[in-house]
Amino acid sequence: MTRLVFIRHGITVWNAQRRYCGHKDVALSREGARQAAKLAGSLKTAEFDKIYCSDRKRAVQTCRIIFEQAKFIKVKGLKEINFGVLEGMKHKDIMLKYPDVYERWLEDPYKNHIPKAEKMKVFKKRVEGAVKRIIRSNRGKTVAIVCHGGVIGVFVCGILKSGNFWGRIPSAASVTVVEYKKGKARIKKFNDTAHLR
Repeated sequence: MTRLVFIRHGITVWNAQRRYCGHKDVALSREGARQAAKLAGSLKTAEFDKIYCSDRKRAVQTCRIIFEQAKFIKVKGLKEINFGVLEGMKHKDIMLKYPDVYERWLEDPYKNHIPKAEKMKVFKKRVEGAVKRIIRSNRGKTVAIVCHGGVIGVFVCGILKSGNFWGRIPSAASVTVVEYKKGKARIKKFNDTAHLR
């Protein structure tokens, strides 16, 4: 059995301000660092054969807080979706500047897309490709993957064959576990935040 433990990075200042930060390299906030430290406590006894991480600062910082001096592998394919013209913008500003495009995208991000943004099909293919390569290199092992809400969401949607992307985005500093047996994926845990309480 291959076990993937997906960890979403801790909260950033932009997350708290409800700004879109996809490819933008935003650091953890103090609260995000605290969340990662709490998560580290709950994972103390867990053993991982390998650790993978998105190359964005917020994921790398989360990874270092949780796993301290352990070696990890940065994977570009695990970075968040590129939100195009929405990067760095707040909801209220988007509603003033791009209301129609934005509302259509929220309704169905698979059919509609934001100018200069990564299309969902392209994003899904990128994420699934990155995760499949990790699985191929770690058959029968347990690996940690520190990444982003959208990355976990689009991957989980693929397993469930669901188009409900917004409903599958886990919370900051959460844990989602996917197990593979005989090539079949099962979601054992989704969006676990018990350690933050």
